[in-house]
Amino acid sequence: PGGVSVVPGGVGAETRQIFENYKATLARVGGSLDDIVKCTVFLDDMSKFAEMNAAYLEYFPDEKPARSTFGVDGLAMGAALEIECLAVKR
Repeated sequence: PGGVSVVPGGVGAETRQIFENYKATLARVGGSLDDIVKCTVFLDDMSKFAEMNAAYLEYFPDEKPARSTFGVDGLAMGAALEIECLAVKR
């Protein structure tokens, strides 16, 4: 919400900001992160997986959505990762 930019602080900070954005977006339509059923993660460097995963687990400590993670050769705006999620209102 409020514009598009990459937050400083590395892949953990980017992961947290992505899910804060999803929380806000889903809340506007009466949903929550619990409605996310699938995430696809694109990492610019797979050595950052552990850092991304630690931040990811802060948002999904118990029941986790299905997830695929891919290493890619560069992302828009110099981002370390992109996370695409599919949510279904329950």
